Amino acid sequence: MDLLFDSAADEFRAEVRAWLTKHAPRTALPSMDTAAGFEAHREWEATMAADRMSVVSWPEEYGGRNAPLLHWVIFEEEYFRSGAPGRVSQNGIFLLAPTLFEHASKAQLDRIMPRMARADDIWGQAWSEPESGSDLASLRSTATRTEGGWLLNGQKTWSSRSSFADWAFGLFRSDR
Repeated sequence: MDLLFDSAADEFRAEVRAWLTKHAPRTALPSMDTAAGFEAHREWEATMAADRMSVVSWPEEYGGRNAPLLHWVIFEEEYFRSGAPGRVSQNGIFLLAPTLFEHASKAQLDRIMPRMARADDIWGQAWSEPESGSDLASLRSTATRTEGGWLLNGQKTWSSRSSFADWAFGLFRSDR
């Protein structure tokens, strides 16, 4: 495995560093656990998306740059180095999106991914349950197929970004 950066990687690093220097907020945004802070972080995500910086490894049709894995790693290094704000969209873009890219239909991707990339839709994460935490073996919440979708039943005790999120995803048993 060759871990040396080529000129394209070096050029991408320089582009990302310059973009973050120019655009990243100079002062800390309010906490994303408040309504005002959540909206400030959503606006920051939209700023990133306007220049295709929010999801660089995604296909261009969904707001990305179709960047290779190494460029995504470089982006994340530069993002962290710059001290840019936490990502209010991280649940969707880092956790849900890979599953959707693998299993969603083209129509679902077309509907969901551009909105996720622009932070038009923020996704909350619903994981833990009473008396089981995140232990999948003891998962009690269910998903039952119905005409037109799924009927969800159960209780989640932990979620992230759900206070102000537009949508949520979680773990549910579809087969006991």
